[in-house]
Amino acid sequence: MRRLLYVLAACSLIGCASGSASSPRSALAAESGFEPLFDGHTLAGWRVVGGGATYAVEDGAIVGTVGPGPNTFLRTEREFGDFELRLEVRLEVPGNSGVQFRSHQRDDGRVYGYQCEIDPSERAWSGGIYDEGRRGWLASLADEPVARGAFRLDGWNAYVIRAEGARLRTWVNGVPCADLVDGADARGFVALQVHSGTQGRIRWRRIRLREIRTDAS
Repeated sequence: MRRLLYVLAACSLIGCASGSASSPRSALAAESGFEPLFDGHTLAGWRVVGGGATYAVEDGAIVGTVGPGPNTFLRTEREFGDFELRLEVRLEVPGNSGVQFRSHQRDDGRVYGYQCEIDPSERAWSGGIYDEGRRGWLASLADEPVARGAFRLDGWNAYVIRAEGARLRTWVNGVPCADLVDGADARGFVALQVHSGTQGRIRWRRIRLREIRTDAS
């Protein structure tokens, strides 16, 4: 019995050591088929559109800081259809923000499409779904008191966005928030929003996505 416990402990230590030696990108890629969208070091694969907010990489996170002009977005070059997106967000300086998905740009550069809300106000609709630049709120949390209490103002928050066909679902820190059926957009880019205003500094990290393949795809 002691020998068995020793072997198990040794295997555990080896596993921990090998895990800590791997790069953040390979560690995230090993998470049940998830692909990192952010390499932890650069903004490769992303570009800024919209207003004058700035984005930089600090300590393995993307940091967005409010600037002049309208809403600003750091968007992916790639587009995605059916997927599960996971990421973590923290408000260093409170300000309205959101995570765009299945989104697009008009000829004038204006971003539109689904947005999973990051809302530090007393309204507390973080995790709700807003249609940026188009129809407005699709799934508020006005009647969801449990969901409104999920977001933490003083730490990291784990977001999950799952888009499968016309069904769109969100979770914040493991709490279900929005569950919506809407077929306006079947695919589009992912983007990190810094809302226009006078303050806001938002951090995002561990951004990874797993595409959902159907039998027909």
